[in-house]
Amino acid sequence: MTANEENLSTAGMFDRTERLLGGEAMARLANVRVILFGVGGVGGWCAESLVRSGVRHLTLVDCDTVNVTNLNRQVQATTETVGKLKVEVLRDRLLSINPDADITVRAEVYAADTADSFHLEAYDFVIDAIDSLSPKAHLILHATSLPVTLFSSMGSALKLDPTKIRVDEFWKVSYCPLARGLRKKFKHWQQYPERKFLCVYSPEVLDNQPTDLEEDTTPDAFHKVQTNGTVAHITVIFGFTLAGLLVQTVARASEQEPCFNNQ
Repeated sequence: MTANEENLSTAGMFDRTERLLGGEAMARLANVRVILFGVGGVGGWCAESLVRSGVRHLTLVDCDTVNVTNLNRQVQATTETVGKLKVEVLRDRLLSINPDADITVRAEVYAADTADSFHLEAYDFVIDAIDSLSPKAHLILHATSLPVTLFSSMGSALKLDPTKIRVDEFWKVSYCPLARGLRKKFKHWQQYPERKFLCVYSPEVLDNQPTDLEEDTTPDAFHKVQTNGTVAHITVIFGFTLAGLLVQTVARASEQEPCFNNQ
């Protein structure tokens, strides 16, 4: 092996992580199966953090393509990837980090009529980074009805202060318009999550500033009603926090008493 080939080897890529978590935790991270819905500003960074932390089996679900308006905050968005499917660009990036990772991509929409095709029961973790109400509500109901661990991102738009970002159980999330909308949706459907689950959110609520910009007319699979302002440092922290919750859960589990599933 030449010096250059040795430098390109990924054999020691998790050295620093293993020094913190230990070998057993790293083995568990390599074996867990994760499905991530939404690889935009929050989900993309979450996926990158998971792969850099040792997660090998990851399924990415998102039907959107990279748009020029994504350049300000999405990890896979560059001037060279505009127009390409987000999941495919992100998969290529993740495999460039760890070529041994098992990355499955599904350029599809999650909805009530497609839910069963995703076979959530086959996973240890479900990560929800969907930002549209009805699909998000359905995913939460579906995931909490199964023996999987769910982590969910609430709204990351219209936030600026990174020190306000926090983690709470869903029913304790406060001052979050998306969480409020989900509760109204559950009440309207007369269906509620069957188990508790943790959410990343911020109680900060800012307004869009007046601009000369026209309303965003980018095609959107979920038909969002309004385009809100977002910045990179907030979406990054939301995504990294979701990944951190998963890594922490796996690291603290024991082989005798795994805590992958909600109790």
